[in-house]
Amino acid sequence: MATEKKTHRPRNYDLGNGVVRFSRTRVFHKKALYKFVGKKVVAQKKPAKPKVVEKQIGGEKNGGKRFVRVEKRRAVYPTQDKIAKRPAKQLFKNHKRSLRPSITPGTVLILLAGGHKGKRVVFLKQLASGLLLVTGPFGINACPIRRISQRYVIGTQTKIDISEVKLPETINDDYFKRQRQKRAKKEEGDIFQKKKEGYKVSDTRKADQKVVDTQVLAAIRKHSDRKVLLAYLSSMFGLRSSQYPHRLQF
Repeated sequence: MATEKKTHRPRNYDLGNGVVRFSRTRVFHKKALYKFVGKKVVAQKKPAKPKVVEKQIGGEKNGGKRFVRVEKRRAVYPTQDKIAKRPAKQLFKNHKRSLRPSITPGTVLILLAGGHKGKRVVFLKQLASGLLLVTGPFGINACPIRRISQRYVIGTQTKIDISEVKLPETINDDYFKRQRQKRAKKEEGDIFQKKKEGYKVSDTRKADQKVVDTQVLAAIRKHSDRKVLLAYLSSMFGLRSSQYPHRLQF
């Protein structure tokens, strides 16, 4: 009698259309993978197997020793070498950063996204990540030193000479990273959940803001139309009826 082969069905099988039975978090807990997070196992080196063995050959005419290969060579070899797979992923940090030619240090930009959208800010420099470093200054339109992508920015023809402005060396991409604290473990006495502390501006950031703003404001005061420029930076950008951004000249 012919016996049917039993097919193995995994626990996390496909339900259809790429939807699996268990999610990644469910599998993470079912397999107890949290026990192995952060643990490193030292790899044990296996003793290398000898490729050649010394054999004693008997007989009157064949007396002596010979070295014989443990594994015989292949009888057939492929006519062409296999194509080696190259890594397809290109790291984002190695990408070439480009900048629109209309955006130069000192150019007044209009923000189109974020909490400060509609404000006019001064462009300081481009960071290593490709993001633009801008400032209000804070005393004029309450926009602090922040990063923004050049996709969400309109470059204007108004420019300020900031060649004498010296930025602190600490202001880079790591400067803007938020420090996330781990959740505190619940204890027996804790009945109510503790409220999460909101974001608070550090003292070093406030000091850096003052250093940059004083230099930028000094550059604005040196401008020939400083009164108009101060009013221009403090005003918000907006479109009225029958106004189209692709027809405007900034």
